[in-house]
Amino acid sequence: MNSGEELEYPHILIQYQNGFLISKVMFAACELGIFDLLKQSEENLSSKIIAERLGSSLHGMERLLDACVGLKLLSVEVKQEGDSYGIHTDALLIVSAFVLHTNCKITNISEDREGKNQYERAFGISPKDVFEALYRSEEEMTLFIHGLNAVWRICGRDVITAFDLSPFMVIYDLGGGGGALAQECISQYPNCQVTIFDLPKVVETTKKHFVSSEEQRITFHEGDFFKDPIPEADLYILARILHDWADEKCVHLLKKVQDVCKPGGGVLLVESLLNEDKSGPLESQLYSLNMLVQTEGKERTPTEYSNLLTAAGFKEVEIKKTGKLYDAILGRK
Repeated sequence: MNSGEELEYPHILIQYQNGFLISKVMFAACELGIFDLLKQSEENLSSKIIAERLGSSLHGMERLLDACVGLKLLSVEVKQEGDSYGIHTDALLIVSAFVLHTNCKITNISEDREGKNQYERAFGISPKDVFEALYRSEEEMTLFIHGLNAVWRICGRDVITAFDLSPFMVIYDLGGGGGALAQECISQYPNCQVTIFDLPKVVETTKKHFVSSEEQRITFHEGDFFKDPIPEADLYILARILHDWADEKCVHLLKKVQDVCKPGGGVLLVESLLNEDKSGPLESQLYSLNMLVQTEGKERTPTEYSNLLTAAGFKEVEIKKTGKLYDAILGRK
């Protein structure tokens, strides 16, 4: 190692060690209900009030709240009469949804010795039925969709504007969930019509909690896009869909899309891309490990996604890195 590497190496190990502590802070804050309490109060609260309402010690709560401030999950206002804490809305939605979801759903990675996800090991559930297991209750589904919507509020504009989508008038968002990406799409391209194609109970939950009845330019199509016919459209959006599935299932779905896609139309994939040499980004590598224990899929490189699109019959493939968590791949018929 050169001198620079020698200095960097132990520092990186300390960061990894601290990463475990960071996870514990996030889990503890979620499980104690700190974020829910601050959301419900709709105002900043002192550490004393938070501790009293959640039934914890004051000195322990103060340390936990300050750690959350350091992680930028909470804000703090220092006053002479006592500090008060508030919440960042996006932090609430992302952290409470995905941290609790992760804590409940992901088992020990070292248990995956047979190449089966945890649902197959524990319940004998086939990969195609994993998402039924993920959506066992409306509460759980709502929590998960909240988290997805928060992600798209941060990354949605970047992936939707990575390419000029204005020529595509009729758009289907396959697995569009809570509608945040569809809403971003019609915000950026006012002349388009977007339909969310998702499972019936997802559509029901989305209509109930996430998309107002006044939003006339977002419509819904209930069904399973692997089993049921896919309607004709100019553009199909598959955001965080293909990373759930093995290559053969991805090609099967993309072929269905290619068959009904209008001439000149295309498909927009939104995924977290791995570097071609698999050197990173770390977030994508961690997401890929998550796919190992939850689904049959994985994160992929740009070349791997290009190969899937080519195998399905798409002729032109363009890739745009956004610099955010998710990137965009456009395949044209």
